[in-house]
Amino acid sequence: MNGNEIENMLKRYAEAQSEFLKQVSSMQMSSMQSFISMLQVITQNSAIFKTNVQSNGRITIPEAEREALGINEGDLVQVIIIPLRSRSL
Repeated sequence: MNGNEIENMLKRYAEAQSEFLKQVSSMQMSSMQSFISMLQVITQNSAIFKTNVQSNGRITIPEAEREALGINEGDLVQVIIIPLRSRSL
């Protein structure tokens, strides 16, 4: 191989590497946009708040969240529990 052939090979390698990085970047951007869209759907018409577990396992939805979401006594709601910490007894 002469110097010209090596130079051309290195140029093609650099171009291929650049194209690969563009594709990876595009996939990352697409994945991030999908994730953001999913979060918007999940959090639409919902509230995230912290509350304490009371006697008999009861929790309270704060008044501001109930009002914002139009939740009234007797309404059916879905709850997803994510423990933040446990109290030691």
